[in-house]
Amino acid sequence: MSSPTKKAAPNKAIKVKKFDREAIHGYLFAFPFFLLFIVSFIIPMFASVYGSLFKNKLADGGFGPLVPVFSGLENYQDVLTNGTFWQGMLNVLEYGVIKIPLVQGAALILALLLDSLAARGVKFFRLAYFLPYAIPGVIAAIIWSYLYHPNMSPFVGILTSLGLPQDFFLQPWMLNLSMSNMTAWTFVGYNMIIFMATLKSIPTELYEAARIDGASEWRIVTKIKIPMLRSALLMTVLMSIIGTVQWFNEPTVMATMVPAVNSNYTPMMLAYQEGFGNQNMGAASAISVVMAVIAGILAALYAWAQSRVGKEN
Repeated sequence: MSSPTKKAAPNKAIKVKKFDREAIHGYLFAFPFFLLFIVSFIIPMFASVYGSLFKNKLADGGFGPLVPVFSGLENYQDVLTNGTFWQGMLNVLEYGVIKIPLVQGAALILALLLDSLAARGVKFFRLAYFLPYAIPGVIAAIIWSYLYHPNMSPFVGILTSLGLPQDFFLQPWMLNLSMSNMTAWTFVGYNMIIFMATLKSIPTELYEAARIDGASEWRIVTKIKIPMLRSALLMTVLMSIIGTVQWFNEPTVMATMVPAVNSNYTPMMLAYQEGFGNQNMGAASAISVVMAVIAGILAALYAWAQSRVGKEN
C-alpha cells in the first residue's frame, strides 16, 4: 500500500516544477506588455490626477514667477463651472450622435454585404475599405479639409449645379456632420473587419438549419447574424464612445479654415489650449481627468444597457 504512495510523490514534484516553469515563461512573455501598459497608461493617469491638484500662482506676493501651488479641487471647480467647457461638451454630444450610428451602421451593412460575396471579391473590398484606417488621423483630416475647401474642392461644380453655396460643407449647421464624415471614412473599414471576423466564426450549420426550416436570407440576417454580432457591436461602440470623448484631430484642422471652430471647440482642445497656450497644466490635467471619468461612465452605462438587453432576449 505504501509503495504506490512513494512513486506518486516524484510525479507530483515533476508536475509542480513543470507548472512553475510554464508559469515563469508566461510571466516573461507578458512582462513587456505590462511594462508598456504601466509606462504609457498607469503612470500618466496618476500624473494627471496629481497635476490636477495644483494651480499656477505668482510667487512673492504676486510679483514673482508662476509656481505650482497645491489647490485641492479648485481646478475641478473651475472646469465644471466653465461655460466654454460645457459648450464643448454639447459639440461633442452632437458629433457623437451623428458619428456613432453612422460608423456602426455603415460598417455593419458593409460586413453583411461582403459576408455574402465570393471569397475573391471579399479580399479586394476588405482591403479597399480598411486602407483609410492606415492613414494617420491628422493627415486624413487635412485631406478632407481640402475636399471641403470652397476654392479647391472637386465638389464645387456639383454644389453649384444644385444651387448650394460653395462652402456648403463648412456651414455652421453642417460642420459636425462634415467632421463625422471624416471619422467615418477612417473607421468604417476597421469596424467592418471586426464584424466580418465575428461573422466568419458563426457555425455554418446554423444557416443551413435555418434554410431547411424555410427561413429567408433577410430572416437569417436579423435572427442569426445580427444577434451573434452583439459582442462585436459592444466592443466597437465602446471604442467609438471613447474616441468621441477624445475628439481632437478633425476640429483642430478645421479651425484653420472655419471661424466657427475655435481653439475651445471641444473639451480636449480646451485642455490643449490651457496646457500649452496658457501654460496652465493643472487646468489641462483636470479637464483630462473629467473627460476620462465621463468616458468611463458612458461606456459603463452602454455596457450595462447591452447586458440588460441580452438577458431580456
